[in-house]
Amino acid sequence: MPLRLGTTAAGLVTGYVADTLFGDPRRGHPVAIFGTAAAALERRVWADSKPRGAAYAGLCAFAAVGLGAALQASTRRSPFARFAATAVCTWVVLGGRGLADEGAEMAKLLEAGEVPSARIRLSHLCARDATTLDAAELTRAATESIAENTSDAVVAPLFWGAVAGLPGLLGYRALNTLDAMVGYRSPRYQEFGWAAARADDLVNLAPSRLGAALTVACAPLVGGRARAAWRIWRRDGGHHPSPNAGQVEAAFAGALGIRLGGTNSYGGEVERRARLGEGRDPEPVDLRRAVRLSRLVGAAALTVAVVAGAGIGRGRD
Repeated sequence: MPLRLGTTAAGLVTGYVADTLFGDPRRGHPVAIFGTAAAALERRVWADSKPRGAAYAGLCAFAAVGLGAALQASTRRSPFARFAATAVCTWVVLGGRGLADEGAEMAKLLEAGEVPSARIRLSHLCARDATTLDAAELTRAATESIAENTSDAVVAPLFWGAVAGLPGLLGYRALNTLDAMVGYRSPRYQEFGWAAARADDLVNLAPSRLGAALTVACAPLVGGRARAAWRIWRRDGGHHPSPNAGQVEAAFAGALGIRLGGTNSYGGEVERRARLGEGRDPEPVDLRRAVRLSRLVGAAALTVAVVAGAGIGRGRD
């Protein structure tokens, strides 16, 4: 019986398996519903103001954490109900299957030379302007997105689920969704989105470094070298505008033996980022390797979460 692990750990495993087998719910995805509600609230409260943005982010995050706390309290006397709630919430907040599917589809299009279709498809992975990107730049963009989102969509939810149970799962996904919605440095969100972006940075500090460490450990399984991945991570991980994305991107670059980074465009704003890693630029075959590495890192993160959840959750379950 999986409950020997403790209800939190067993729920994390079951939710992870559900995401691996089925991917995201096709209709009525709770994260999409949260995003719709958050967007409606933003239209009512937006102002070019950091305090207003902080209040908005706090209210949205508090609602998600409060829902998680209510679920946790209401299932305290029923181990099976706690297990089921954790499994469903884990399935909902994880994005590993969807991430891998998008990466594989991008690799397929690029291998076939379908650059226009790949430009359109890239929007499923990131918000980078793809209008003028060639096959090489599309491959780099997709590979970087696979690396970054391995942490954001897999490692971090599992980490917070193990550490804080249902409030951790739902609260993390709320903050990560808010960052994707209002955390960009556009004229509209430069001030209003500041708090959401900084909160997302904060909750990803530990998971991103865990993700990088697990990438190093998994490097030999995709034909890489752990020592090279470790060296590139420690050398280049801080050479990125984000305090977290660069950690995992650098580790992926080292594990795959490729070079990431360069000039990117977001909403007309051009960013020139430092190079991460050494060697050649990524090719579609490396994008497929990145997808395999992402899956391996996700499985390793689940193992860590189960061990942590089994220990931390004893007093909570």
